[in-house]
Amino acid sequence: MFTRALFASACTLALAGSAAAADLPVTPPPVPVFTWTGVYLGGQIGYGWGNDNGNAYNFGPLGPIAAANAVAPSATNPQGIVGGAHIGYNWQVTQWVLSLEGEVDGSGLNQSIQPLSYLYSTTDLFLQGAILGRVGYAFDHLLIYATGGWTSGAIHNSYNVNGNIGSYPTARSGWTAGGGLEYAIDNNWSVRAEYRYSNFGFFYDSPIVYFITQTHHWTENQVKVGFSYKFTPTPPVAVVAKY
Repeated sequence: MFTRALFASACTLALAGSAAAADLPVTPPPVPVFTWTGVYLGGQIGYGWGNDNGNAYNFGPLGPIAAANAVAPSATNPQGIVGGAHIGYNWQVTQWVLSLEGEVDGSGLNQSIQPLSYLYSTTDLFLQGAILGRVGYAFDHLLIYATGGWTSGAIHNSYNVNGNIGSYPTARSGWTAGGGLEYAIDNNWSVRAEYRYSNFGFFYDSPIVYFITQTHHWTENQVKVGFSYKFTPTPPVAVVAKY
């Protein structure tokens, strides 16, 4: 009798404990806090307008044609679409975001002019890239940033002097700086708008054809919009202990 009574009491207490545990509220796992930290990649498109300041110099005859020495301003203002891809890494500390980014763009900046009666010239910036550092301040999902670093451009200049063609492709390096806004739609996708100024420095093509020389100083402004996908590490799944 006593053994059966003790067993019944133990079963009653176990059932009561299980019922009480079932009535306890279940705490949901914490929602992951948004962060800008992570590797990201994306694309961009926009518009660029350049300024190639320089002069065309003629120091001698045009082959069999006698021509007086001449100097003529030959500045161009090439414009066109730019667009490409980028990859980078963000590191967020409190509200500050530091980034390292690389990008490459195809470019349609070009223009043709006639600085001298016998000289036609065309300038074309068809490919450019940059390695950039960014420093930004985050207001939750909104990031305001400054950017700058090294840039390089593939420039092709061609000339026609009375039917004689000269072609001068060159790769120029320089510096670039600007700023922008980026907005995170969620923890992975973001959109951005950015402005940058680039300076590719001074260079010259000589001789073009016969005794003609052309000087250059390439600068560029560009505005672009883009998107990025950030690879954020998946937070660990919360484990709820059962008793």
